Amino acid sequence: MSHRSGLVLDFGGVLTTPLLPAVLAFEQREGLARGACLKALYMDPEGIRLTHELERGTLTQTDWNEAAAPKLGVSPDNLMGRIFADLRPEQTLIDAAAAAVRAGIKVGILSNSVGLTPWNLYDGYELETLYHGVVISECHGMRKPDPEIFEVMLKLLDMAAEECVFVDDTEEYVRAAEKLGFSGVHALQPEQTVSRLEDLLGVPLTDAC
Repeated sequence: MSHRSGLVLDFGGVLTTPLLPAVLAFEQREGLARGACLKALYMDPEGIRLTHELERGTLTQTDWNEAAAPKLGVSPDNLMGRIFADLRPEQTLIDAAAAAVRAGIKVGILSNSVGLTPWNLYDGYELETLYHGVVISECHGMRKPDPEIFEVMLKLLDMAAEECVFVDDTEEYVRAAEKLGFSGVHALQPEQTVSRLEDLLGVPLTDAC
């Protein structure tokens, strides 16, 4: 097996704890029915359109907050920040990414944006410092699974897709990357993800004895 020498990671749900529990916790805090947020914002055609525009940077987070709030019957004030207030760093993957960098693997971050202001999902993660390249969708006017955004990431790393592994918690994006030549990993459970990455990259990513 030929090992890969590049690693591209999604952010939310990979370097953070899973998104769904955070959304469900938001619903509970706001007194909403379980699944209300998912139905109104991520399954409803208008909600999907708003989110895609946000990801491409054609809609600001503030505008998204104002448009999404009536669909839920809640206040728009910092709505995105409230929805994802329970997200925390996923230390297992953060440590694995750091180990990959130390081992000489080029590591990039490729994330569909949720807007950068007034609430910034990426605050405190030092992405620009820790990794070889960072692509946030709204800064490029495109979003995963657009092939072009993967190409932007590859140019930053100066690598070919066939040299890289792509990790995402959204299976659709993993399959899109695989079509371009990446080796794909659907991130469902941190320890399993790290084990699969060790196989694909051929380097140890944990401190296990």
